[in-house]
Amino acid sequence: MDVITTHVNADFDCLGAMVAAARLYPGAALAFPGSQEKAVRDFLERHPDHFPPVTRPKDLDLTLVTRLIVVDCQHAGRIGRFAEILGRPGLEVHIYDHHPVTERSIRPTGGIIRACGSTSTILANVLMDHGMTLTPEEATLVMLGIYEDTGRLLFPSTTADDFHAASWLLGRGARLNIVSDFLAQGLNARQVELLNVLLKSLKSTVVNGVTVSIAHAACDSYVGDIAALAHMMRDMENLDALFLVVAMESRVYLVARSRVPEVNVGEILRRFHGGGHATAASAVVRDLSLKQALERLEELLRVVVSPRVCARDIMSSPVKTMPSGVTIAEARELLTRYNCNAMPVMAGERMIGIISRKTVEKALYHDLGASPVDDFMHSEFMRATPATLISDIQEYMVEGNRRFVPVFEGEHLAGTVTRTDLLRHMYGGRREQPEALYDVEALSSIPKSRAIAGLIAKRLPGAAIALLRELGKTGDGLGMAVYAVGGFVRDLLLGVDNLDMDVTVEGDGIFFAERFAAGHGCRIRSHHKFGTAVVVFPDGAKIDVASTRLEYYESPGVLPTVERSSLRHDLYRRDFTINTLAFSLNAAGFGQLTDYFGGQQDLQDRVVRVLHNLSFVEDPTRVFRAIRFEQRLGFHIALHTENLIRSAVRMNVLDRVGGTRLLNELILILEEKEPAGAMGRMSALGLLPFVHPGLKMVPETERVIHETARVLVWFRLLYLEDPCRQWQVYYLALCDGLAAGEFLDACRRLAVPGRVMTRVFASRRHTLGILDSIQRRLKRGPEVRRSEIHTWFHGLPLETLLYLAAKASRDEVRRFVSLYLTHLRQVRRCLDGEALKSLGLAAGPRFKDIMERLLAARLDGEVTTDDEERALAVRLIRTGKNI
Repeated sequence: MDVITTHVNADFDCLGAMVAAARLYPGAALAFPGSQEKAVRDFLERHPDHFPPVTRPKDLDLTLVTRLIVVDCQHAGRIGRFAEILGRPGLEVHIYDHHPVTERSIRPTGGIIRACGSTSTILANVLMDHGMTLTPEEATLVMLGIYEDTGRLLFPSTTADDFHAASWLLGRGARLNIVSDFLAQGLNARQVELLNVLLKSLKSTVVNGVTVSIAHAACDSYVGDIAALAHMMRDMENLDALFLVVAMESRVYLVARSRVPEVNVGEILRRFHGGGHATAASAVVRDLSLKQALERLEELLRVVVSPRVCARDIMSSPVKTMPSGVTIAEARELLTRYNCNAMPVMAGERMIGIISRKTVEKALYHDLGASPVDDFMHSEFMRATPATLISDIQEYMVEGNRRFVPVFEGEHLAGTVTRTDLLRHMYGGRREQPEALYDVEALSSIPKSRAIAGLIAKRLPGAAIALLRELGKTGDGLGMAVYAVGGFVRDLLLGVDNLDMDVTVEGDGIFFAERFAAGHGCRIRSHHKFGTAVVVFPDGAKIDVASTRLEYYESPGVLPTVERSSLRHDLYRRDFTINTLAFSLNAAGFGQLTDYFGGQQDLQDRVVRVLHNLSFVEDPTRVFRAIRFEQRLGFHIALHTENLIRSAVRMNVLDRVGGTRLLNELILILEEKEPAGAMGRMSALGLLPFVHPGLKMVPETERVIHETARVLVWFRLLYLEDPCRQWQVYYLALCDGLAAGEFLDACRRLAVPGRVMTRVFASRRHTLGILDSIQRRLKRGPEVRRSEIHTWFHGLPLETLLYLAAKASRDEVRRFVSLYLTHLRQVRRCLDGEALKSLGLAAGPRFKDIMERLLAARLDGEVTTDDEERALAVRLIRTGKNI
């Protein structure tokens, strides 16, 4: 007798694999060795026709079993009473599994054990190879197994075999709606309660440089499907490695998930007599309490998670240095410019010492500013190599109270490891990390993971991912580290659509762009002063490429001076923490997120925060960007950051900003989808007087801005082809309260381009005069001829016309604007000047009068055909006057 079985607490991969195995072994009995996950039980209750009949193990005579087929498991401790017959003479054991073989694995006589995303995949491929088929119901079950274990084909463990099997199953009629329903089931009340307890207990630490997260709970009764909670928590908190430890009844259940190769959860939970593979595993413990299980887990993590991290893994490069012979005063300027606490001192290409800020400040206190740094530098220092272990560097720093370790390749200074580098490595770049791995009595909240390859696969289209990998491939070929940076990364983490990619390269960004463009049929525009380039694709798409660089400001408000530097310095020069995130594009670390300045935490807290206290002094335009990001993202400006803005306003630093830069920032705000809130914040923070002292957010101005938003929405719904420059309409609304001369002064302050002044803003006074004329005309009566409307609005720029509609307080005026835009401005005469001459009209001032009269007749419906217009023209010419 053949029997097909699997592991206890069976999931959908077990179910799908058993169905496929039943096709390979006709007549075999199917038997679960124990319980199933709740989602599996629900499925079997709702779709009993999808699964073959199941026999209970206790109803089987095990002495009759001649062949045991085990799917999705290799461990005797997880197959219930079927373990009793293992080793019996003559018994064939066939195993189909995608987990790795271990010393404790059952020794099979047949079957297939191969690394892929699911066991269902292995059996589906066997069926394909044998030319066998499945019913749509069976295909649906096998697809459920593949989708569950591969995370809908998005987990890193997913292989080409999984996609191939899924494609074949779709061809057999697999129903994805059923798959989606059962993989997206909601939690019951008990699971929600357990999830809340686990989230509250969630804690993380860094073990040998890898962030590991642990949550624990104790329940009075059994709660099913802990694996679903593990998946949910891992995705909610974006974790690298997660262990759930839950005491229920007389047992402790462990479920683990990992996204990083350094944490092989299958290996760890095998020490608890569990099973699984590198990315997902589970175990059930009967002889340990919750506390003992946690303590045992801590011991195993310290043993199993043991990557050898070296200086090359965390060092900063290139290194900012100062030459031998500079004075103490000059050294302070260099340390301040590059925001360093210590710098190497170089005699040509040879490093001869280290000077610290603390030493410089003490020397200046003693009036030694003119002395050379050589007199006070540290001339004894550790000479690390890229292969020096971090533990050795840590010991040197702690015992010698050092801040700085240089890293050499031969005699060449290749990089540096600072105390900040070391702390960030030890504690994952997060605040408030625990010193111990695990404290059973008190657990704090978890930091966020730095591996986002799964998120990239989930949120970006395939073409974008392929492009990112191609950029990384070019970097690998050139030996350059390549990163996606800035708003693209921020929006990816927020789930906001944004394919506007910015790339930075540790090296020559222009050279990188040239090599990439040459291999992909692109052209580039380079800017050597800033080390940047724009890669332009054949379809017009663009990618900005830059060298990693730092910026320093000779004086507040001026444009920065740029120099080549490391990724950390490049990110530090940016405006806000939420824009300092970067992830690697190189193949070895694709999707590895770098977060030096707590950007992930600020994204989670929905806060806009500057990196240092002089940020708005060095670049006052960041004030406007802070407001723009706050309003666009629905965040709030951090209290300290807002205080810095108010301080910058009191210092009048915005007066030092050129008009063009100020206008560009204002345009970006006014082009936002809903800029009214940002304009209100500009007023509240005292920024409007920097445009013009008389610019205030009075109630009438607020009303016009509000109406402008409504008018622009209405205009877009007309689906006209006319391009509308939204910022110009809002700028007119914002300046509504300014007199003509004041408005002109504001435009001069902002250096508004002459073409805009001539085309739009110069007509502002005329537009306000028209509005007065319309209101006076309406007092004489509501009936207004179409020709009057055309006369009022003809020749006005679209932006000015929309501003007029917003400013008008009467609905009739808005109807006039609507009629003009949708109909009247398209009305034309059929007769031109030559035609009037042919009818006998002599040259003279009557030409204009008659042409205007003919257009008015067309507009007012007095004439509707060309013949009627010609007849009217003849009468006008013959009478010698307008009729």
